[in-house]
Amino acid sequence: MKQKILSIDDLADLIRRHRKSLGMTQIDLAGASNLGPRFVGDLERAKPTCEIGKTFQVLQMLGIELEANIPAHEQND
Repeated sequence: MKQKILSIDDLADLIRRHRKSLGMTQIDLAGASNLGPRFVGDLERAKPTCEIGKTFQVLQMLGIELEANIPAHEQND
């Protein structure tokens, strides 16, 4: 499934919905990602200061991959 992510709110919603579809609590996800439950809660509430590295830990644990589409006029090939 593909989903367009245009904001931190979109990413937070995706993470929350996927976590719930796996039957995980925020505490479960935090433990599996080696992070604190507060971080997971902040991430799912789209707190703009969440660390990118920790965010990728959560995404990796959930099996979510991000992909960027770069407009042709901006590519450096």
